[in-house]
Amino acid sequence: MAKNETALYENRNRVTTMDSPGPEKMVNRVAVKSSMVDSIKRWSLSGIRIPKEELRQKITMPEYLRLAIRDSIASKDIDSAKRHFDATTATAGGGDGDKPPLAAAECPLVVFINSKSGGRHGPHLKARLQELMGEEQVFDLSNVRPHEFVEYGLGCLEKFASLGDNCAKETREKLRIVVAGGDGTVGWVLGCLGELHKQGRSPIPPTAVIPLGTGNDLSRSFGWGGSFPFSWRAAIKKTLDRAIHAPTSRLDSWKLLISMPAGIDLDTPHSLKQTEEVVLDQGLEIEGKLPEKISCYQGVFYNYFSIGMDAQVAYGFHHLRNDKPYLAQGPISNKLIYSGYSCKQGWFFTPCMADPGLRGLKNILRLHVKRLNSSDWEVVPIPSTVRSIVALNLHSYASGRNPWGKLKPEYMEKKGFVEANADDGLLEVFGFKQGWHASFVMVELISAKHIAQAAAIRFELRGGAWKRGFMQMDGEPWKQPLQNEFSTFVDIERVPFRSIMINGG
Repeated sequence: MAKNETALYENRNRVTTMDSPGPEKMVNRVAVKSSMVDSIKRWSLSGIRIPKEELRQKITMPEYLRLAIRDSIASKDIDSAKRHFDATTATAGGGDGDKPPLAAAECPLVVFINSKSGGRHGPHLKARLQELMGEEQVFDLSNVRPHEFVEYGLGCLEKFASLGDNCAKETREKLRIVVAGGDGTVGWVLGCLGELHKQGRSPIPPTAVIPLGTGNDLSRSFGWGGSFPFSWRAAIKKTLDRAIHAPTSRLDSWKLLISMPAGIDLDTPHSLKQTEEVVLDQGLEIEGKLPEKISCYQGVFYNYFSIGMDAQVAYGFHHLRNDKPYLAQGPISNKLIYSGYSCKQGWFFTPCMADPGLRGLKNILRLHVKRLNSSDWEVVPIPSTVRSIVALNLHSYASGRNPWGKLKPEYMEKKGFVEANADDGLLEVFGFKQGWHASFVMVELISAKHIAQAAAIRFELRGGAWKRGFMQMDGEPWKQPLQNEFSTFVDIERVPFRSIMINGG
């Protein structure tokens, strides 16, 4: 680092130390900084130059593997790529033996990019990534789905390895994944990688993140930042370099199952899929009736699930953005539109008694939980003022906020809580009263309404005056039809295996 940069770096550290009111308050202050300040802090003074060709050599697979993976996915047939294996083995250490065996890259990377995220940067970022590695190692999610890569791309490497290809074997074992997108995109990829565990196909590649979404809470939680950096062309090289060297950690994931009366259409996000009918736990007392026939939908989330007004606002914003995409040009404009839409939906200004749909969730919702290390269900009362309930897995929610807060030991002991972590097997359940309460919670003037810590959750919903409710998981909202006679159930339990994340910082 040059002398003037060193001085600037030391001055910045000195100012930060003088201004700091203490370690705990500093953490809280950093949590609510804008994405702009976060981006500058993360990227502007690194002073580390990473040679492009050196990086490319570390992360790029041999050409025959890149082409084989591409052809396997395109044809949806692993055997169609065997010609690349045959052609390579004929000249590399076999056949006339005129070439040495090919070696695997030091740490091969595969990138999934949601090119529609990140405002105007998506297509340019895709092109830049293709410059830094083999073009075939960068997958645009509008063309290649992550489950196709898992089935055919990784399947191709495993097929070659079974034929004695050590290069393919090492590439499969060393492979790491980078996801360029928002929380929903990251969760989508993690869910598909989780299928490897179910199928006994190890190892499961660890995952890094390039934040292109609005909230980017998964990215924040594992040190990859909360926004797309300004000097992004140089920053991407640093991101890829960290992705190949950084250590890993574990992340809980949570299976969500909706059981509802059959015959009702449900317009679900891509993270929810209809599944076979599941037998409900009959050990729980229910308020409504069980329908004779039910429809079941299943999905997985990594950060949060919520019911109520926050999900209703997210649903309205989501559809507004789809109808008028020219309004969504990046994270900052998204947040401004989201804030305005929150006011329009009555989250802040409409009196609760003006519309039955704006009353507290206690009128339609019953909550059961299983505590830590307990197999018994417990009914947990919902405060009458709560209009939104969130089950949170990470410390980061709504663009880096931590509404659960840093609780004092005596308070946790009184409530029976333990310290919250991303791999503790627990969800933190809390409530918001209305928009003003949520806003004050986000700037840490007051706390959220702590309801429970749970190893498993069941929500029972009955409509009454409500004809529908709103739900969301990891930022993907939907409208949930409700009935007065029959109950709808939402069951949440931890997935037996944990996802593997790369720690960015």
